[in-house]
Amino acid sequence: MKVENPTSLDIADLAGVSQATVSRALRNSPLVREETRERIQRIARDLNYFVNRNAAGLRTHQSNTIALLMFDETEGDGAQINPFFLSMVGYITRAAARHGYDVLISMQQLTDDWHVEYQASNRADGLILLGYGDYVTYREKLSALARVNTRFMIWGPRINDQPGHSIGCDNIDGGYRATRHLLDIGRRRIAFIGNTSQRCPELAARYYGYVRALEEAGYTPDPELKVDANNRGKLGYRAMQQLLAGSREFDAVFGVTDVVAIGAMRALHDNGFRVPEDVSVVGFDDVPIAAHVTPALTTVRQDIRLASEGLVDGIVGLIEGKPVASTLMAPSLVVRNSCGANA
Repeated sequence: MKVENPTSLDIADLAGVSQATVSRALRNSPLVREETRERIQRIARDLNYFVNRNAAGLRTHQSNTIALLMFDETEGDGAQINPFFLSMVGYITRAAARHGYDVLISMQQLTDDWHVEYQASNRADGLILLGYGDYVTYREKLSALARVNTRFMIWGPRINDQPGHSIGCDNIDGGYRATRHLLDIGRRRIAFIGNTSQRCPELAARYYGYVRALEEAGYTPDPELKVDANNRGKLGYRAMQQLLAGSREFDAVFGVTDVVAIGAMRALHDNGFRVPEDVSVVGFDDVPIAAHVTPALTTVRQDIRLASEGLVDGIVGLIEGKPVASTLMAPSLVVRNSCGANA
């Protein structure tokens, strides 16, 4: 059937449904049964019908856009993006497209008023927040978002009384798995590189897992084998140099992120140490490069596809007024050559 300048009302007549059902079906809303949704979408394709998103936004006061805000870890002095967050972008944009949403990507800096710009100005219907830098300062931003009834989802740990909804990894379990693996292959002097301040609760949780695994095995964590480092490779390199300059011997290292662990491996290599023969190394995140460094890095994997789809499902649910729950995901250990067996 040929219809000049088809409208959603034409589709509704042909499908035998209401215009509101057509609108929901074309947005892939789960409120419409799958077979009805497919029938409506097929009719729309046959009529060569396309949604006028600007007009739809004027009617519904929605932009059909999700803002994806990534924290600028360079503090404005570089162009690098956390590779873990960069890996999530593709999955987030594809999941959003399936729901009929565009994604607006922006870098957030704690000195900016980004928390009042997006939903209030109709630039986005909801926010997904990746990364936060200093959590103590960031918590104030989350409270500000909640006060103005902004819809937002956070990638990060669920902390008591934290505003909003979050999806995160069980970082304590991840740190435990990494350290347990090193103990299982015979390592006993296991160093830890990473920030354990409550300003970085995700990284601190990984340290708690490390401590738990050591204590269960009958070992007391050695404070001399713990060096602070934030999520930058050059800081992982410097932290390893500090460990090597100290008086304590070690036969393994748990880097709080893959970026830190890879920086530490480079420092070991530059100082004549072999990985894994002399020192085994484990990271955390399983960023794409982890499998391609030499030796390939053993790491704790966070399922970025599941996380990304959960964040999008969550923010779309909030936009549509559905109940949304925070989620804690289980990590898994990916064993590669940087540890060796029974080293």
